[in-house]
Amino acid sequence: MTTVLKLGGSLITDKERAETLDGAALDAAADAIAAAADDLALVHGAGSFGHHYAEKHGVSVSEGTHEAGAALEIHGSMTTLNRFVLSRLHDRDVPALPVHPLSTGARDADGTLEMPLPAVERMVGEGFVPVAHGDVIAHEGHGTTIISGDEVIVRFADALDADRVGLCSTVDGVYDADGAVIDRITDFDAVADALGGSDATDVTGGMAGKVRTLLDLDAPAYVFGADDLEPFLAGGEPGTRID
Repeated sequence: MTTVLKLGGSLITDKERAETLDGAALDAAADAIAAAADDLALVHGAGSFGHHYAEKHGVSVSEGTHEAGAALEIHGSMTTLNRFVLSRLHDRDVPALPVHPLSTGARDADGTLEMPLPAVERMVGEGFVPVAHGDVIAHEGHGTTIISGDEVIVRFADALDADRVGLCSTVDGVYDADGAVIDRITDFDAVADALGGSDATDVTGGMAGKVRTLLDLDAPAYVFGADDLEPFLAGGEPGTRID
């Protein structure tokens, strides 16, 4: 079985403080990943290692920059976080390798994402665990724009014909207007009124953007909190199912 897992940026960093890691949360996640039996591909969010720099330079999924220095600052912050994640995984003998979207993806003028992933397929086939992240990518007519970790999840899931997709975050699932976890989402319009943006700086659309993206998947996706990561990797169905 192949599982694609995203560790939310708000989970593994302090999103209110620039470039601040939540080491305890990352350690706990790495422990759970090390115990998993499935073939895995991982993606992590930007948290305080990317969003603050993207905001500083006015870069988002749709607004870009032609300044190489600005793009490099965003990308460099993300590769720093990626190295932290890889280090925690290697400490637990997880055979993780980095995948940087800046070098693998691009957008057409209309925003269509092109991201062929033969290297990721080969990595998984050879027993490695690819670890990607949100990033900047070249965008025709816009210089560079943001690719969110959620977009990378979709590409990974499609390329690997994933059986399951999980988003581990600081929330227990997708909440309705009364603050209760929604068991299952099959249509965006049915929950649109209950969804809002992130409380902290987020240039990629918050929970509403995540749900829209996950509804495009062929595999079932689950949004759940840190305490449910181990049960999810063991085959459970915690939090909110989106399909």
